[in-house]
Amino acid sequence: MQCRAARGLLDWSQQMLADRAKVGIVTIRQLEAGTHEPRRSTLQVVRSAFEESGVVFIDENGGGAGVRLKKPSR
Repeated sequence: MQCRAARGLLDWSQQMLADRAKVGIVTIRQLEAGTHEPRRSTLQVVRSAFEESGVVFIDENGGGAGVRLKKPSR
């Protein structure tokens, strides 16, 4: 769910994420559908693509995992 939410914040399509993370579109579809257990390396490149674009991942802390955009630098 964090992947779909992060794409929504950035207004990215699945194809845009696949291109930025340098993985196949099928990999992104499977990740978001939860049909396969993703490789750690896949999760790392997807997360890096989002973080380079300003997404911050929020860990589960009793209120649920989530994402937000970084505050702009001044």
